[in-house]
Amino acid sequence: MQKDSLGSPFEWKARLENYFAEHGPSFLSALVILAFGIFIARWLGKTARRWLGRPELQLEPPIQMLGTRLARLLVFIFSLLIAADTAGIHVTALLTGLGVIGVGVGLAMQSVLGNLIAGLNLIFTRPFRVGEYVELLGVQGRVLSIELFSTTLLNNDRSEIIIPNHKIVGEILRNYGQIRQLTMNVGVDYGADLNAVLATVRGVLDGNPRVLKEPAAGVGINLLADSSVNVTISPWTTVADYGTAQTEIYLAVVEAFRTKDINIPLPQREVRLIEKK
Repeated sequence: MQKDSLGSPFEWKARLENYFAEHGPSFLSALVILAFGIFIARWLGKTARRWLGRPELQLEPPIQMLGTRLARLLVFIFSLLIAADTAGIHVTALLTGLGVIGVGVGLAMQSVLGNLIAGLNLIFTRPFRVGEYVELLGVQGRVLSIELFSTTLLNNDRSEIIIPNHKIVGEILRNYGQIRQLTMNVGVDYGADLNAVLATVRGVLDGNPRVLKEPAAGVGINLLADSSVNVTISPWTTVADYGTAQTEIYLAVVEAFRTKDINIPLPQREVRLIEKK
C-alpha cells in the first residue's frame, strides 16, 4: 500500500485525530481561556478609555485611543499565550516563529512604521492640536484629526487633506492656532479727512461680531499711492470666521464710506498731448 506523502490531506487528518485524542479536554479549556481573555480585554479597554478620558488628565484623543488599544492588545496576547500553552502548543517555538515573522513584516512595512513613530511624536510633542489652523508642505487648513499614521486637514474649500505623519516631522510648520489675522486694504482720496476715515473703519470693526476684541485690530495708513491714500485693516477672527468676516468687513466699509461721502478713487492717469511745430 502506497504511503501518503507528508502534507497530504490524509496525513493532516491523522495528525488532527491524534491531537484531539490526546489534548481534546485541554483544547476546550484553551478555548474557554481565550474567550475569557477577549471578554477581559474588551472590559479593560472600556475602563481604560473612561479613565484616560477624564478632564483632569487633559489627554489628546489619539493618546486615549492608543492607551485603550494597547490595554486590549496586551491582555489578548497574554490570554492567547496561556491558551496556546494549555492546548499543548510549545509557546517558546511559537514566540520564535512570531519573532521571525515580525522581522519580515517590519522590513516590508518600513514606511508604515515610520508613520507610526512620527504619529507618536506628534501626539506627545503637540506641535499642533485638533481645531488649530496650520500651514505646512505647501498646504494649509484646520486640523480635523491626528491619527497614528496620518493627519487630516480641512481646507478652505471644504476639501480634506490627508498627510502621512512621516512627512510632517522635521518640516517647517506654521501654526496659526485658533485665531487668524486678516490683512485688508482700502484706498481713499488725498483730500479725505484721514482721521474720519480711520474712525469710520474702527466703527465698522466694532460693529462686526466676528471681529475679536482681543487682540486689538490694527488700523492705519500704510501707503501713499499714486492716486490714493491706502489704509490697512488687520482685525483678528476665529479660524471658522476668517473668510466670512473679510467679506462682511469690505461690504460694511464701502457702505460706511458712501454714507459719509468718503470717496474710494479709481486709478487715474494724466495724458498730455504735445503738438510738434
